[in-house]
Amino acid sequence: QSFVNTFFGSIRMNYLDTLLFGYYPYICLAVFFLGSLIRFDRDQYTWKSDSSQLLRAGQLRLGNNLFHVGVLFLFFGHFFGMLTPHAVYEHFIGAGAKQLMAMVSGGVAGALAFVGLSILLHRRLTDDRIRATSKPSDILISVLLWLQLALGLATIPFSAQHMDGSMMIKLAEWGQRIVTFRSGAAELLVDAGWVFRLHMFLGMTIFLIFPFTRLVHVWSGFASISYVLRPYQLVRSRRIGVGEGQSPASARGNR
Repeated sequence: QSFVNTFFGSIRMNYLDTLLFGYYPYICLAVFFLGSLIRFDRDQYTWKSDSSQLLRAGQLRLGNNLFHVGVLFLFFGHFFGMLTPHAVYEHFIGAGAKQLMAMVSGGVAGALAFVGLSILLHRRLTDDRIRATSKPSDILISVLLWLQLALGLATIPFSAQHMDGSMMIKLAEWGQRIVTFRSGAAELLVDAGWVFRLHMFLGMTIFLIFPFTRLVHVWSGFASISYVLRPYQLVRSRRIGVGEGQSPASARGNR
């Protein structure tokens, strides 16, 4: 009896792992890219963050700066940290040292983002005017990001139990297999703790609902880099017949 329960329980768990960490990432990425493209094509007037600064400026600057500084560091840290193969940096820094650096820097950035978002969330929920103009999706995504930051900070004590960097390498390998469409990604997370799994699942879910929330303005932030390569804007005067060094009054007198 116990063998049968263990056997079928293992099958159900393996199926759930494959679903959540083998197929679900591709569903989230497909909705993330296609949904963003469709929304930009059909609803460009909703492609904004809907600032509430005019309603109440208090707490906005502090919370906004803390959150964005922290979350941008976390985004690029996760992006390059998970998608850079171990062979690229193993000659410069060991896996254990890299994990320690990620724990310290990620912990500081996560704390900044968590405090900043807590300020912004408190402001949005307690101010009657801001609450009245907030969409349900605004509150939902703020709460999900708050929970995601809390889970990220909660992974630090668990990471401290694997200071050799072995779990970090498995998590990074999972991400690399997902983006390169290689099989066996879900099997890498069999020994991962629940807090890592929940953190990853919630992170993928944020990508899933990304196109339907105010987070789409993140695309515009990255697209603004193109202005560096943009040619100078040409401005021509609407005054016809005004030559260089000639005033409009003298030009009219010459007609």
